[in-house]
Amino acid sequence: MTKRQRLIGFDPGLRKTGWGIIDVEGSRLTHVANGIVHSDASSTLAERLVQLYDGLTSVIADWEPQSAAVEETFVNKNPTSTLKLGQARGVVLLVPAMAGIPVAEYTPNHIKKSVVGSGHAAKQQVLAMLGVLLPGIEINGEDAGDALSVAICHAHNGGGHATLHSTMTKRKNPLEEALAAPPGAQIIVPGRRQR
Repeated sequence: MTKRQRLIGFDPGLRKTGWGIIDVEGSRLTHVANGIVHSDASSTLAERLVQLYDGLTSVIADWEPQSAAVEETFVNKNPTSTLKLGQARGVVLLVPAMAGIPVAEYTPNHIKKSVVGSGHAAKQQVLAMLGVLLPGIEINGEDAGDALSVAICHAHNGGGHATLHSTMTKRKNPLEEALAAPPGAQIIVPGRRQR
């Protein structure tokens, strides 16, 4: 008998961070919820990061996922935008780690390959495959759809079988952790909050 695992995927962004939650039981994927956390563009950067933190903390508390995955991002031509995106990604990585949830990262090509079968699939192909893998789903925006793709990728790479959790709790040396991780996953070691 396989145990159900709840996974959350994140598509980080400063203006909009998408999130998508699925349950995995054996090879069966079930949509749970999806949405977008917004930050107010008229606020300061610090305030916007707090808005993301509060929104994502609420999502984690409401849905109680057991494992998380985040889409890796690449540097673009605008260094200011890249820096702001990096700061938003930091919040997205921090929130589940603060809740004691193991976090993995996947490249956009790896996500597309896991969902569609091609690392260079168009957005329309990914969206169509989401409808096949999660029948009857209503996606609450493009960023939420991207986040669901991250969650599905995570499920296909061992996240739904508590592989990352067991890797994190065994406290192996870094080389053993890298060898035990699902292909394409980057292990993020959870921090401990000082009081």
